[in-house]
Amino acid sequence: MMDGVGSFGAGRTGTTIDPISFAKQPQTILRALAWIFSLVVFASIVNEGYVNIGSERLYCIFNKNADACNYGVFVGLVGLLACSFFMLLDYKFSSISSVKDRKKAVMLEIGFSGFWAFLYFVSFCFLANQWSRTTSDELPLNQGADAARAAIAFSFFSIITWAGLTVRAVQKYLLGTDMTLFTSEHLDGAAPTQPCPSNSPGGGGTTESTETYQNPPFTENNAAPTYQVPIY
Repeated sequence: MMDGVGSFGAGRTGTTIDPISFAKQPQTILRALAWIFSLVVFASIVNEGYVNIGSERLYCIFNKNADACNYGVFVGLVGLLACSFFMLLDYKFSSISSVKDRKKAVMLEIGFSGFWAFLYFVSFCFLANQWSRTTSDELPLNQGADAARAAIAFSFFSIITWAGLTVRAVQKYLLGTDMTLFTSEHLDGAAPTQPCPSNSPGGGGTTESTETYQNPPFTENNAAPTYQVPIY
């Protein structure tokens, strides 16, 4: 289960990142596996994906179809670079203070991971189809067969890892954000607004209270003195 505290599965801004805890996260493990699988697909085709059969020209081991090799190299290389980028983004995600930027990062991860899972599905089907049409005459001494099988197998494994990364990204998106952890400065870049103090004792209203004044009642002491006629 993901930690639902914070924004999109991450904690407060400025929290300390523990490298060991980060390495143990399921998303980090899936990302590392996707990186390794992409490296195998890319390296297998680049190193042993082309053979020289009786001429100086190199042919793709997948039924001499250059498009198959080019597609496998492209998917593997871009997947390798993308894994490195998203690994760094995962590590720095908690330091992103803006909720809007976090949302954009998660949506980017959802879109790319889902799209690359689909491209690896196409790669698996394409390479497997072309390999099934490759004859022994095209590969003397079974040259490059292990590399071809490795590229096909790890293309299939990459489908699983990228699909898993897509699911994890969707879970992060569904967690949304806990708005209580962020001020308006984090949301729109404006300075936080302080509420006006209330004059009422309970602090529940903003209406200024007025005092009523009453004049003191007239008393006998305040009455005008009476005039007395002097006696001679």
